[in-house]
Amino acid sequence: MNAVTFSPSQTTANRLGASKRRIGPVVRLALLAGCTAIFAANFARAQSSDPGTAQPRSIHSKLYKTTYHPWDLSALPSYQPEEETQGVIRFHGSQTATNLLTLFEERFRKAYRQHHHNIRFRNNFLSSPVTFSGLCAGTADVGQVGHKAWPMDIRAFREYFGYDPLEIIIASGTYDIGGSTPSPAFFVNKNNPISRLTLAQLDGIFGSQRTGGWRGGVDWDKSLARGPEKNIRTWGQLGLTGEWADKPIRLYGLDLTLSQWSLLVQEFVFQGGDKWNSALKEIPRGGAVNDAASADDTIVAEVAKDPYGIGFIIMRAVQKNPGVKALALARGPEGPYVLPTKETFQNQTYPLLNYLYVYLNRPPGKPLAPRLKEFLKFILSREGQECVAEDAQYLPLTAELAREQLAKLE
Repeated sequence: MNAVTFSPSQTTANRLGASKRRIGPVVRLALLAGCTAIFAANFARAQSSDPGTAQPRSIHSKLYKTTYHPWDLSALPSYQPEEETQGVIRFHGSQTATNLLTLFEERFRKAYRQHHHNIRFRNNFLSSPVTFSGLCAGTADVGQVGHKAWPMDIRAFREYFGYDPLEIIIASGTYDIGGSTPSPAFFVNKNNPISRLTLAQLDGIFGSQRTGGWRGGVDWDKSLARGPEKNIRTWGQLGLTGEWADKPIRLYGLDLTLSQWSLLVQEFVFQGGDKWNSALKEIPRGGAVNDAASADDTIVAEVAKDPYGIGFIIMRAVQKNPGVKALALARGPEGPYVLPTKETFQNQTYPLLNYLYVYLNRPPGKPLAPRLKEFLKFILSREGQECVAEDAQYLPLTAELAREQLAKLE
């Protein structure tokens, strides 16, 4: 294993942030937008028999499977069309969500043909980076991202337009399917007496003292600062006694360069901070260094052979190795402490959750175009979330979370 350590003053996130500030976000985004606009147009023409009207990709056969987890979706609001719609919805998104997004489109057009028979979709399902370039270039109406938008994209969009994009959650991340926005799990060696931790304790273990934090990932807030007295570096500081009392906590996790799991830790565990414990051994995931599955398994294997180790990675890798155990997490010391399971990921009780997002360019005070509003209303309805359950790559929303997203459309 090629482990990498770093100092708090030179974290990957800090170095990356410095490089972003040197390159103006508007310049970067404008260049990317121009290239993507040209590429998207060529791609759309290649996908369509009619150069002016690109049709959706053919639906993969897996979309017609009827055996899926029997989630109770009865509390979700049923979709009731309010307006007849027409026109083209230009949808940019990632390849991992192609099946689900295409299923949304097919059901919306066919099940509600009387209201939406004149709706067409022009899809560019290549990768998440086309989302914000498409929104800014005006080549996309709806952009899907398989994780919360990177802070650099939000900052660039804000600087470009003067306001933030409209963010809508359309599904919960998966539990044990790789590549479909899974949430992270924290785990220790099976012989470790620890079975549960709070988010504040995780901050003490994996984080470091800081002068502030990025609220929402984009706005610096000095009130989110914390001092070194909250650092946790030995197992004794977590209440373990005997031979464990003075043993160092050894950390294993993903590299911090644009990792959605590392960003989730920074947002929810570090309260927006981006300074990590310098003892963290980073395992690169993907690219030329390592493939994703190998990196995930390596992190788990390291903790399985290290009695004083703790790590974080997706549950698909954790549950394969009997040498480790997942920890129950709580937002505060009063609990409840919740283990990572498919049910707790779906019912929103697990404290660290990932989602499937879409973003739209809606100026403040302006209504959404009827065709966009109706389509999103369908996605967030019981009928739309049945598509999520049927696709089985993601988890359907709860009724409460769906209604929160519906309120954003008004």
